[in-house]
Amino acid sequence: MIIQKFISLIIVLNLYLFSAYGVTRFSVEEQENIRIYEKSSKAVVNISNIGLNYDFFYRAIPAESGSGTGFLIDDSGTIVTNYHVVENARKLIITLSDNSQWPGELIGADPNNDLAVIRIDAPSSSYEYLAFSSSRDIVVGQKVLALGNPFGLRLTLTTGIISALGRTIAAKNGRKIEGIIQTDAAINPGNSGGPLLDSEGKVIGINTAIIGTSGSVGIGFAVPSDTALRILPDLLEYGYVRRPWLGIEPIPTVYLKRIGIDVPEGVLIARVVKGASADQAGLLGATKTVKVGNYKIPWGGDIITHINQTKVTTMEDLAQQIETRRSGDVINIKLIRNERVLSIKVELFLRPRS
Repeated sequence: MIIQKFISLIIVLNLYLFSAYGVTRFSVEEQENIRIYEKSSKAVVNISNIGLNYDFFYRAIPAESGSGTGFLIDDSGTIVTNYHVVENARKLIITLSDNSQWPGELIGADPNNDLAVIRIDAPSSSYEYLAFSSSRDIVVGQKVLALGNPFGLRLTLTTGIISALGRTIAAKNGRKIEGIIQTDAAINPGNSGGPLLDSEGKVIGINTAIIGTSGSVGIGFAVPSDTALRILPDLLEYGYVRRPWLGIEPIPTVYLKRIGIDVPEGVLIARVVKGASADQAGLLGATKTVKVGNYKIPWGGDIITHINQTKVTTMEDLAQQIETRRSGDVINIKLIRNERVLSIKVELFLRPRS
């Protein structure tokens, strides 16, 4: 009888302690989510983009023109976000997780990858910061967590998986962003610029877009962390991304085919910029103009068909092969010149800052 009472007491105490201290209240996955949220949310910020409106008398009135998310990456107050979150901002107000607000300074921006860097002068004790993990190692089916401020609802966590890799979406300037991560973690307006985290709480992507305008439909996109890591040094040091260029005016031959010209598939060089990479490697631009119907077409230039064995038929193909490389890289260009196939090595130089 005494033994039974003792066992009953132990059971009651265990139930009480488990309930009181949460030993069995949460699954292992839930505990992991809670741990990541509690640590990472202190690194996530709300970004208010302050623009100008005009009243009836055409007087300028500061007004919030948009808001989004960002996250701190060091103890110097450096914040990564999307370019479209800060675009055309007259003033940036950064709200930390402790609700303190700080003016933000735009340090650098890259519209081509929809990324920007802001800095705040806040004490490092008022925030945490996140570390990056290489997006090269991620796989479809892997668990991810998205943090952000959807619809102005601050510090919201959603979870999901990586649904696909290597997607291509268009930046606001029309340029294609390659290698995009697709996820089913709920991403809504206001999440832009927030971190996409792996199960260790490290950043593998920067949430950037959703399909549709009404909110999440289970298809969200994030710029991979490796893209951010590649361009961050330039953004921090120069304020823009220093990209190499060929120094040509290209015309995709698909347009020439549409007006009846029999021409190989590729990119025709209409003009070569003097002193640029293409000029120094001996690539040739058009030597004359021919008239086809109502069109005047540059003619006689080299037609680029491949770069490093990758087929090139569009402006985006060309940009992808050139702008993802660094100054000093040497590429092999396969081209057609006067019906002969040639292979020419070209050393890439930096595009002049205009």
